[in-house]
Amino acid sequence: MPRPSTVDGLPAAVLWDMDGTLLDSEKLWDIPLSEYSLKLGAPLTPEIRAAMVGSNVPTSMGLLFGGVGRVPTGDDVREAMDWITARMRELFATRLTFRPGAPEALRAVRATGLPVALVTSTERALTEVALDTLGRHHFDTTLCGDEVDGRNKPLPDPYLLAATALGVDVTDCLAIEDSPTGTTSATSAGCVVLVVPCEVPVPAGPRRVFRDSLLGLDEDLLRAVMATGWQDRPA
Repeated sequence: MPRPSTVDGLPAAVLWDMDGTLLDSEKLWDIPLSEYSLKLGAPLTPEIRAAMVGSNVPTSMGLLFGGVGRVPTGDDVREAMDWITARMRELFATRLTFRPGAPEALRAVRATGLPVALVTSTERALTEVALDTLGRHHFDTTLCGDEVDGRNKPLPDPYLLAATALGVDVTDCLAIEDSPTGTTSATSAGCVVLVVPCEVPVPAGPRRVFRDSLLGLDEDLLRAVMATGWQDRPA
């Protein structure tokens, strides 16, 4: 693994989100979530769907059942999760596409020699399917939504664990996110965050640097983002 470095203003590591950031997969999640909501008896509302963006599967299930006025049993949740995961596996295997500029950005970040992690709320089984599209060689480690003992985004734990796995100080890391949930997780952990919104707006805040896309992400832009974000760090 490359030695962590903040030489020349680069981050000690780059921590990528996946859904909505690298992959245009939030639209794929719309399909089984909407289908299952109809199975429960009501359409999935835009407000509930927006609240799901960036969250883990169990949290989304609570929102899904709440949207149709049901308090699910444990068996209800497991049945829904199994059905949605199986449907998503089909979609991930056949219909995944990159966000604009993502393939080039992945290569550019890898070329810096910095440590790189994938930090996703998606569970390991589906992430492994997605990695066939993303390319495992772009990451030194991957941390999935079912590997954080239930302390998922927006809690800081996923980013704290990823930084520890890479052997770097999380406050010297750059996270790249698209959602309010993920951005809150990363900033709460202490990261500077490059925010590239996808499905829902992300509020401005300390250590948040915004861009419209990943197009043009290179070593110089990493420095510029860190310089801007570090201005908001505590002394």
